[in-house]
Order: sequence, then C-alpha cells, then structure tokens
Amino acid sequence: MHGALHRTLVELFPSLADAAITHRWGGPLGIARDWFSSVGIDATTCIAWAGGYVGDGLSTTNLAGRTLRDLVLGRSSELTALAWVNHRSRRWEPEPVRYLGINAGLRLAGGADRAEQRHGRTTWHARALHRLVGG
Repeated sequence: MHGALHRTLVELFPSLADAAITHRWGGPLGIARDWFSSVGIDATTCIAWAGGYVGDGLSTTNLAGRTLRDLVLGRSSELTALAWVNHRSRRWEPEPVRYLGINAGLRLAGGADRAEQRHGRTTWHARALHRLVGG
C-alpha cells in the first residue's frame, strides 16, 4: 500500500520523486456503514465515543475531541449542534458476510478506478460499490 501511495504522490507532484519519505502510517479504517462520522455521549452511562472517520482521522480527531469536551462538560455550543453528534449508523453485517463484503468493495473500488481511467466516465463498478456501502 505504501508503494502505491508513493507512486500516486509522485504522479501528482513529480518534483517529489527524489524526496525522502521518512514516515508512513496505515492500517484498518473505522468506516461507518453510511460513511458518516459520529461523536456522542450516553447520558445514562456517561460513556462517550468518537469514530467512523473513514480515512479522515487526522483532521477529524481534533474536531471530535473538541466536540466531546463540550458534550462531557455539558456545554451547548456550535460543536454540540453539529449533525454528527449522537448520530447512529446502520450496523454492518456479521462475519463472514462483512469480510466478504469489505473485500468485494475493495476489488470494486480498484476496478472502478482502473475502468474510469480507461473510459473517462463512471462505470458499473462505481455504481455497484455505491450500492454495497449503503449509498
């Protein structure tokens, strides 16, 4: 994956071809079924949560932390009025259906990228992926 990302980086920014990349990160993503991040607090248990950043965790974590601060402290603010507060996404299917679906989605996404690069338009791959993730 890191190799593919580096190739894309150089494709987008050719002047970085010889630049040293000193740090990389990656791993599983916390993707909500509707691709909608959420934060919240359960008033009964006082347990708070944040997640479903769908690959945007670096920037979203900061906003989530500030939103959770206001929720935990019981403050009403612009942040606690955001649509992602206490949002609940539909659950994913149980294993092994989830595993099969995720891997089918990854293959569809790759196929969509390759097909759209060849044809210059949206193909059935992207439409199928959209249906798979609940769009």
